[in-house]
Amino acid sequence: MSDATYNIAGFDFALTNPNQDSEIIKQLGFIPGLKELLIIRQVHALEHATVWMLSNPLNSKKNKFSINYLSTDNETIGGLSTEKGFYLYGDINPNKLRKAVASALTRLQQGEWNLALHPRCGTNSSVAVMLTTGMAITAHFTLPREPIHQLLGIGIAAFTANYLAPDIGMYVQKYITTAIPFNLKLKNITKIVDRSGNSGYFVSLNWIAN
Repeated sequence: MSDATYNIAGFDFALTNPNQDSEIIKQLGFIPGLKELLIIRQVHALEHATVWMLSNPLNSKKNKFSINYLSTDNETIGGLSTEKGFYLYGDINPNKLRKAVASALTRLQQGEWNLALHPRCGTNSSVAVMLTTGMAITAHFTLPREPIHQLLGIGIAAFTANYLAPDIGMYVQKYITTAIPFNLKLKNITKIVDRSGNSGYFVSLNWIAN
């Protein structure tokens, strides 16, 4: 497949070879942890897209992706990705979950790649922490040692980091922590209860080498 670019909701996405991850594994699969990393990136994207599908009933239809439903997020739903699949917790209708996963997978593969990004992803929180820490340390060593200057520097660092973190976090998701799930196929969905007694679902996925 030739390279192309989609512009969806303000983001440019390079259309990569659907066989890319499979080819990387064939050539570099001897590197410890590489396959698991590539799998988790695809699972992570599908987890995000599934949350979008569950958050807005309209998303289960074939309507074109719009920036509008980035503001329609069911904040009761949270997830965690693994190389075997992903966990979902929260207000989830089990009858709609399977359809949501199938719809998310199809739409991601057809080009609606912004579904792979989510503002509540832990990636954004990690970026915020790293930015805040880095800027605070920089302020500490560059500003005068007087308490007022140090406190002012830390405050500015925290404000700036939190302002920048959402946008930077989205780019980190886009280029590092997610990938289009060209190699995933739904295996099964099981209801689970964690150690804290919270109920949820585990969406088990198979890796299909292209």
